Amino acid sequence: MSRIASAPVDIPKEVAVDLDGASLKIKGPKGELVHRVHEAVAVEKSEQQLAFSGRDGSVDGVALAGTTRAVVNNMVVGVSEGFERRLNLVGVGYRAQMKGNVLNLALGFSHPIEMPVPEGVSIETPSQTEIVVTGIDKQKVGQTAAVIRGYRPPEPYKGKGVKYSDETIIRKEAKKK
Repeated sequence: MSRIASAPVDIPKEVAVDLDGASLKIKGPKGELVHRVHEAVAVEKSEQQLAFSGRDGSVDGVALAGTTRAVVNNMVVGVSEGFERRLNLVGVGYRAQMKGNVLNLALGFSHPIEMPVPEGVSIETPSQTEIVVTGIDKQKVGQTAAVIRGYRPPEPYKGKGVKYSDETIIRKEAKKK
């Protein structure tokens, strides 16, 4: 059996879990998330824990039990604490600004980039070169940050572009004559 699936998910006191057939609803102080559990995965709810295992020892069930456990654990953390991803803009004239529900980016192109903020995610710009993406769904937060980074990924010579705040860019030496 998967080692990840064998560890139960601890449920904090402020989080309510409702298991209704194949639907798992998790509600906390920051919001509510719903996950549809695969039929090959068995979910057992005790007082303040959720346990996951494969049904009838099927190969798919054992494989999916660990994935389901990780997804549900991220949901519990999301509704209780939330997720955050920070991005930095490196480059002369690179700046970000929120205008209503649209992120306005100047990244050295001949035109500004206007990105609408997806549902379930909030974006803040504490300074012109910083972007903070927050939300309760880890996948949406990470995907939104990846889309923003994808407009101008950091290049290896000068390090210019949009990078994660904890990302290290391996620099290359310039071409010699």
